[in-house]
Amino acid sequence: MIIDPIGDLLTRLRNAYLARILEVKSPYSKLKSDLLKILKKNKYIIDFEEIDEGNNKKALLVTLNDVRKTLYVPTFKRISKPGQRIYVWTKDIKKSRNWKWIYILSTPKWVITWYEARTLNVGGELICEIF
Repeated sequence: MIIDPIGDLLTRLRNAYLARILEVKSPYSKLKSDLLKILKKNKYIIDFEEIDEGNNKKALLVTLNDVRKTLYVPTFKRISKPGQRIYVWTKDIKKSRNWKWIYILSTPKWVITWYEARTLNVGGELICEIF
């Protein structure tokens, strides 16, 4: 049983990038799907799709960027954990200097990036940092 599914997804992505693997499979959840939409929009991954594994179970198949072509390995860091939730207000979200990294927040309505949270004047749970 996985206690931290978001941490598990980020670890799978990190390990796949370091091992130069182009596809990763992970168990499905709505929060993971929303997180992967943000990663796709910011070009950290190429694409993802939901696949049916039978027995009423779904999985996510993530296609990663080829590190040999991009020469860039993103770093995924989990910030808010199940044992210690971290919540931030809009004013407390620090800006990234050269837009090199993003923070992903979970708000009551949706999962968004830090710059979207600043424009919408919304705070929430700080899920992870990607740089």
